[in-house]
Amino acid sequence: MYNSIYNLKQEFKQATILNRIIYINIAAFILLSIIDMFSFLFQFNNSPLLNKLYLPANIISLVKQPWSIISYMFLHNGLLHILFNMIWLHFAGKIFLQHLNGKQLLTTYILGGISGGFVFILAYNYIPIFQGLSSNASAVGASASVLAIMIAIATYAPKYAVQFPFLGFVKLKYIAIFIITIDLLSIPNSNAGGHLAHIGGAIFGYIYITQIKKGKDYSIAFFNFLELLINTFKVRKKLKNTNKRPKSDYTFNSERSNKQKEIDKILEKIAKSGYDSLNKTEKAALFNASKK
Repeated sequence: MYNSIYNLKQEFKQATILNRIIYINIAAFILLSIIDMFSFLFQFNNSPLLNKLYLPANIISLVKQPWSIISYMFLHNGLLHILFNMIWLHFAGKIFLQHLNGKQLLTTYILGGISGGFVFILAYNYIPIFQGLSSNASAVGASASVLAIMIAIATYAPKYAVQFPFLGFVKLKYIAIFIITIDLLSIPNSNAGGHLAHIGGAIFGYIYITQIKKGKDYSIAFFNFLELLINTFKVRKKLKNTNKRPKSDYTFNSERSNKQKEIDKILEKIAKSGYDSLNKTEKAALFNASKK
């Protein structure tokens, strides 16, 4: 069991950014599936937990759970949902990494997902057809992030051709146009919020690459922000661990003086009667003092 966990950790550390994103999505799906199984067996409601992880359309709810703008893009409803998204992510991500780097891929995934989430929220709060539905609406899935990557690489390398069965070679720009068209036409039918989130992710993917072509790479600022955030938490943790003396100076100095007097008495006893004359408590006190 330990070896299996160790191997998984090593595999994750050595994996590409693309594979790590896929592993995180799969791990989250398995974990929530296990919770769902226990919910069924022991008849408890797991909806409050899921609602805290899904992205709410209601702005007040979002303020109470700001992490959901990130967590929602790593969660899925059902096996087909995650399977479809991971296939597209692997397909688009592999092509992406042939032209760009892992940091740019992660930036596109995260910021594309955030962009899709904001379009979803704006739509449910300001488009008339959705008004009044925001209190119960929520978004979940990596689709916006995946589409951001797909549109990004199609914008960067529009003439890159992919071979499909029965169709032959198809350029990325035509695949991107087809996907966007399907999303736009599907808005009136079902899952309108989801399709709008896809459009939001696509918009980011397009803008991101157009800026890269102009020499501006958002991934640099994004990773600088992440590094600053990580270092801030490290400093807080270090300060928390090092400043552990709630006692006043008077109490601290008084206790130290009493301990020193105790050690002096023990040393005096050794000088008079030898080390063997000490009892267990005195030997332990002398041993602990020698380590400081």
